[in-house]
Amino acid sequence: MRVRELAEWLGATFEGDGEKELSGVAPLETAESSELSFVGNRKAAEQAGSSAAGCLIVPEEWGSPSHRTVIRAAEPRTAFARAVSRFHPTAELKPGVHPTAVVGKDVVVGALVSIGPHAVVGDGTRIGVATSIGACATVGKRVVLGEGCVLHPHVTVYDNVDIGRGAILHSGAVIGADGFGYVMEHERWHKFPQVGRVEIGDFVEIGANSCVDRAALGVTSIGEGTKLDNMVHVAHNCRIGRHVVVAAQTGFSGGVVVEDYAVIGGQVGIGDKARIEARAVLGSGCGVLTSKIVRSGETVWGTPARPLRQHLEQLANLARLPALRREVAELKRRLAELERRA
Repeated sequence: MRVRELAEWLGATFEGDGEKELSGVAPLETAESSELSFVGNRKAAEQAGSSAAGCLIVPEEWGSPSHRTVIRAAEPRTAFARAVSRFHPTAELKPGVHPTAVVGKDVVVGALVSIGPHAVVGDGTRIGVATSIGACATVGKRVVLGEGCVLHPHVTVYDNVDIGRGAILHSGAVIGADGFGYVMEHERWHKFPQVGRVEIGDFVEIGANSCVDRAALGVTSIGEGTKLDNMVHVAHNCRIGRHVVVAAQTGFSGGVVVEDYAVIGGQVGIGDKARIEARAVLGSGCGVLTSKIVRSGETVWGTPARPLRQHLEQLANLARLPALRREVAELKRRLAELERRA
């Protein structure tokens, strides 16, 4: 693809050799003369001069040498992501039901649906147009899959789950497993029946080996556009809002509420019935205590989670403890010497 064509497709402007042919994309440090890369931050801008990339997507205000071919975009990273999809288009869907797949009774299958080898679809399920169900995936009874969903191989969707259009479930994801609910009677744990449901909104992406549990009663829900990384656990009766991003190995206890556009780092633990308000940011590894409220727009870190400035101040105080210990030891020595002389 020529630079000129790519710029037009992106709705951006270019400078330099518009006829240069680009064959692919690559990181800034390894890109070759026929490849596209991008400048997304200050460090990348410093590396750009030594990059051999044939074309760079750069910020609109970036000053570039006259010999460099560039495409200027308001959001270089976003533009580059779109360019990647142009060079690496999604594999073409091949509609049809594989002979080894098992499809139950009263299943409604939309046009252009693909059901792969050894996949299982339960009775009364509805599959939207152009949805793909990968090899060995299991979809339970009375499930609704919206248009254009992608279930990668070995995904498991339990009964009575609704999944919106354009959702992507990666291998090993389990949607609708029983929540972790038990009651104690006569010194033994007895299972609390988990009879609720799961609802997943449009354009949600759920990473490999993640689990979204069904509600004990009611609904566990994940809102439109939310993205869960690999190995994320969403417990029963959680309500995750729209366009939330959650990094790997994070766990939500039962009844947690996360409002729209929150950002949650990796290995975060969130206690029962905690509330994360809109656009809050939880730093990686932090712990949110049961019923805690993280206020809208607030950034928290540490365990227990606290405002970032407070957390950093406490870390600085901890770093000073060895010196403080030495000072106290010296004062004790001097006091002992004064007492001896007295």
